[in-house]
Amino acid sequence: MSEPRSLAGEAEQLDAADGLAAVRERFVLDDVTYLDGNSLGALPAHVPARVDDVVRRQWGELRIRSWEESGWWTAPERIGDRIAPLVGAAAGQVVVGDSTSVNVFKALVAAVRMAQEDGPGRDEILVDATTFPTDGYIAESAARMTGCALRPVAPAEVPSALGDRTAAVLLNHVDYRTGRLHDLPALTAAVHAAGAYAVWDLCHSAGALPVGLDEHGVDLAVGCTYKYLNGGPGSPAYLYVRRDLQPRFDSPLPGWNSHAEPFGMRPGYAPASGAVRGRVGTPDILSLLALEAALDVWDEDGVSVAAVREKSLALTDFFLRCVGAYVPAGRVESVTPAAHGERGSQVALRCDDAGEVMKRLIERGVVGDYRAPDVLRFGFTPLYVGFADVERAARVLARTLTG
Repeated sequence: MSEPRSLAGEAEQLDAADGLAAVRERFVLDDVTYLDGNSLGALPAHVPARVDDVVRRQWGELRIRSWEESGWWTAPERIGDRIAPLVGAAAGQVVVGDSTSVNVFKALVAAVRMAQEDGPGRDEILVDATTFPTDGYIAESAARMTGCALRPVAPAEVPSALGDRTAAVLLNHVDYRTGRLHDLPALTAAVHAAGAYAVWDLCHSAGALPVGLDEHGVDLAVGCTYKYLNGGPGSPAYLYVRRDLQPRFDSPLPGWNSHAEPFGMRPGYAPASGAVRGRVGTPDILSLLALEAALDVWDEDGVSVAAVREKSLALTDFFLRCVGAYVPAGRVESVTPAAHGERGSQVALRCDDAGEVMKRLIERGVVGDYRAPDVLRFGFTPLYVGFADVERAARVLARTLTG
């Protein structure tokens, strides 16, 4: 085992050389080692004042005038354009609103409808067999609605499972349990070669690593904003519709906000042009504008996704080293891939009594989370997690497992 003093000293040196270290000051943090940003990101310090302005001035004083004067009406597209570069998309292709679940439904049904327009016989949906449960539930409902069969398939097996019947494939960029990063470029290319449409869930990758939606020709994508984008609990999700597919995007939820003339109050539905047709109902202004304020961290500090990815890999590498040095052999097992090209921004450790261990870790000031039946999950948000946090977490984990 390595001496704690040597790893602690290395952590101090790494923090001193960290180009993102100053960004940490932009967040509300305390003495707790917070490694659960992959569930709920920390609060950017300037957000409360911005929300106070939205409530007191925009709502309290301007009231309904704020739909125009404060830019409420165009917020879903405006904020979408701010998220776009974080997922590798040009402006005009991302709209913010609704939950991830609702956006998965919109995207998947629209993908099947496009496939069935392309030609007959497209009556099958492939879904990531390891997916976050709600994606599976939504996929099952979308399959029933569109007359498709649903086939759960492990992401690595998707290329061999594709066929003439495949209409759409719903995949997670990063596995929420293990932190495994799936090969978005190769899988998207395989889906396209089969004549189907690719729908990607970016919840565990956006804001943590490069995605490259435009570069890799992704058709549709969805994601939440309360993890690595730090938008706050329940902050609205987003929907990406590739520009050339927007005229064909046929939403199963055609609300008045996506109408070409939303205030025309016409009985017949006519979709707006562009990404706007991904909207449904009235935007959730308070949470939407809290998210907009949170995104200032990226713009005002000039943070690049490439720099975040570089630090993410360094943090997770260092954590695995510290765990290997401190934790008795055989007590935990990493289920997160060691290869950088296969790793998201979290480390998942298998542990027989994981639920109880995480409870005791939290009591000792190290916050991760537990996923049944036996996974300790630690998320690393490079904007505010440092190397000293990583070393401390491993040290406390070792003490918790041995005492």
